Amino acid sequence: MALGVYFVREKKRRLLLSHRCPFRLDSILTGDGTDSDCPQSNRPEECCFFLLAREPARVPTPSLKADLAALDQLAHHRRKWSEPDMRRYHRLLRRCGAKALQELDDLRAWMLAPISIWPIHVQDVFGVALEALEHGKPLDSEMLFLIRSLPKVPSDDVLQEIIRHEHQVAQGNYSEHTTTEGKFRSVEQELIHNSVFQDEWHSIKARWPTMDFADTGGIIRRSFSAERNFRPGFSVDWNSPRNRFQAVFDCFCARWNLYGMKGDTPLVLKLSVNLTPHGTMIFIPAYWSFDAKRDVRWNAVTKLHRCRSRKKQGETLTENQIQRRQMAIQLEKLELLAKEKGLKGQKKHEFLCAGLQLDPRTSPKRLANIRIK
Repeated sequence: MALGVYFVREKKRRLLLSHRCPFRLDSILTGDGTDSDCPQSNRPEECCFFLLAREPARVPTPSLKADLAALDQLAHHRRKWSEPDMRRYHRLLRRCGAKALQELDDLRAWMLAPISIWPIHVQDVFGVALEALEHGKPLDSEMLFLIRSLPKVPSDDVLQEIIRHEHQVAQGNYSEHTTTEGKFRSVEQELIHNSVFQDEWHSIKARWPTMDFADTGGIIRRSFSAERNFRPGFSVDWNSPRNRFQAVFDCFCARWNLYGMKGDTPLVLKLSVNLTPHGTMIFIPAYWSFDAKRDVRWNAVTKLHRCRSRKKQGETLTENQIQRRQMAIQLEKLELLAKEKGLKGQKKHEFLCAGLQLDPRTSPKRLANIRIK
């Protein structure tokens, strides 16, 4: 029985030292022996093994300092816009205790994950949940259902790989996965010095206050097209001045292969590799003369993608898994029959091997590996 490492209270430590139970502490903590080895096992209230097994490891309470440090590691200035809600969470934690906030554990974990793999805008939901708890209200059933529906946050090593990639993307740096920086720069410089492009841009600026439509970074962005070319907000409301400008600007960007403008600088589309919540997206601009062998570092792309898909897949593998599952079910039935027949040791082993159509010399370890885990 694997116990892990348990916190041992002084009272229980004295129990061991008083020899009321000869089952040694070092054996318990290293997993040697079983509870049946203890002569007090018929009196579980006095068995040190029983007492230790009931004492779970203490779960450390998350600290504000650690959470802010985690936000500092993330790209896109995450601490700047996530810190207020994280401070709210820790004020509630100090006031109400960890048990009262355990329903927010998964949301908090996603708050500390890279935004590029968020399945939804986690911070919006986190803020609503905090507001409810701050007013002493329980989370409603649909909120709890949403939290339970969240996928599991990737492991730390996977998160570190994604964080590193996200920082590169934030800087517009795809050199780890593509070899096209020189080709991109030549296209960019050609456009900057294109007089027709400059005339069109100045005409737009003369008609609209373009900076009114820029984001906080001073970038005016075209409308996004999503995966499989679905386009949220594709319609044009000509009664809206913003919609009129956006329609004109989208046509301008499509004509000159841009994703936006920063001041008077064109932001030219480039060959890129991005992680999304649902996969790895490789984008090839329409104007790009694509060379599959030279333009992409496929080994690096494969490594990035596989950080979230470590399991091998394929038709042959699926067939093997089904066969192994069937053998495990058959083995479970055979072990029940062997128990009814009173078979033990070598006779039991030979009976199981015969039932599975295996050589009787098959190692018991192989049978152990077949069992349903």
